[in-house]
Amino acid sequence: MRTSERTAIAAGQRVSVRVPATSANLGPGFDSLGLAVTLYDHVQVESTDDGVFSAEVAGEGSAELPRDGSHLILATIRDTLGRVGYESTGLRLQAENVIPHGRGLGSSAAAIVSAVLLANALLPAGDRLSDQEVLQLCSAQEGHPDNVAPALAGRLAISWETGGSFFSTAVDVHPDIVPIVAIPSYELSTETARNLLPVSVPHHVAAANAGRAALLVQALTRDPALLLPATVDALHQSHRAPAMAPSADLMQALRANGFASVVSGAGPTVMTLADGRRQADQVLEQIHSTVSASAMPDGWRVLELAVDTDGAKVEVHRRN
Repeated sequence: MRTSERTAIAAGQRVSVRVPATSANLGPGFDSLGLAVTLYDHVQVESTDDGVFSAEVAGEGSAELPRDGSHLILATIRDTLGRVGYESTGLRLQAENVIPHGRGLGSSAAAIVSAVLLANALLPAGDRLSDQEVLQLCSAQEGHPDNVAPALAGRLAISWETGGSFFSTAVDVHPDIVPIVAIPSYELSTETARNLLPVSVPHHVAAANAGRAALLVQALTRDPALLLPATVDALHQSHRAPAMAPSADLMQALRANGFASVVSGAGPTVMTLADGRRQADQVLEQIHSTVSASAMPDGWRVLELAVDTDGAKVEVHRRN
């Protein structure tokens, strides 16, 4: 709803949100599958009546991100409020960014989800957006739901679009699966990665990928032994490989040793879905061995994570 006259939200509110990192695609699930993992951004906002919009930023991106109202989260909060007929007379933002930027772990989706959920919590209870409206707004802002859906709901999100509307369902992931990420020092923008994709693909390629994506849901939820064949992709990873050669080389080395390794989102982070503790240890050993012998031995951060089962969490600290 948009109105010409807007109502100011109450000053003196302090709301925080914790949003998980996400890995989209997971190989063949292009623009449709996403996994939430235990790496989190923490954002807090306080509503004021002094007309000031300011941001304090720590962690990832702290040297580059704006400190005024042009900050993505502040701008998105104000836009979200305006969509339902409200406005803010001042906001103070504090952001602790842990999710790496430009690495394929859903940092922009986390920012958008943070903003929309914070704005929603600042609204009077009777005017708040439903879960579906939140998903729709976040997906429209991001351009697709594959990262925002798991960021909102946690677990494995299966998302789709119908008639311009976005939908998603979240399912439990098998408890034996251990996500391990190798994060390189270099960045790759999603726009650059998308521009490397062909305009069309042959029918047999699309059919093959659809079969692997269906198998991947079975592997992630019921039978992790199928993860290696289920993560075979024919749509995007090979086209993007030249833009992230070190990541492509690491992924191929891991797959050659029987591990379900994929490019996380648009890259360049490499995610490996290990089947149990023993395989997780083997994956970690293989990553460190491969990286040590590579041209950029000091350019990687390796993290063993878990599947986030809760999604974004909002906490209201104070209302005056």
